[in-house]
Amino acid sequence: MNDRAAFEKVAVSDKQLYGPRKLLLAGFGPEAQQKFMQLLKMLGFSDLPLVWLSADQSETALSELVSTADGSGLGNTSELPRSLIVCGITENELHRLIDGCRQAGMKQALWAVLTPASEGWRLKDLLAELAAEREAIATRKDRGV
Repeated sequence: MNDRAAFEKVAVSDKQLYGPRKLLLAGFGPEAQQKFMQLLKMLGFSDLPLVWLSADQSETALSELVSTADGSGLGNTSELPRSLIVCGITENELHRLIDGCRQAGMKQALWAVLTPASEGWRLKDLLAELAAEREAIATRKDRGV
């Protein structure tokens, strides 16, 4: 990939993140989807469009996935790594979402924010990059860095 994404800390502000207001979600089975939607409702995100991704979409570019209709994939099983790709919400909303997922004890997930560079990536490439970043961070922590 030519457009390497670098990790950037998200500020605490009302600045809107890139893209249409939507969450792209992978690795959630039907039961986990229902629990996640209940969590979103409790956090005040009941109006947030959700797209449930599956392995057959792994070759698809994020730019195409963000145009997928709200509710697509609901009820389907996903063999992809559990991940959340956040689009168009504010930085403060992202912090509220992350904190809410932690407090609810949600299974660990890969997190990404859509960017102009990443929207051209295929889903499988983004997930591989996120997994590699997680591994690098875990290795650094293990070494006490």
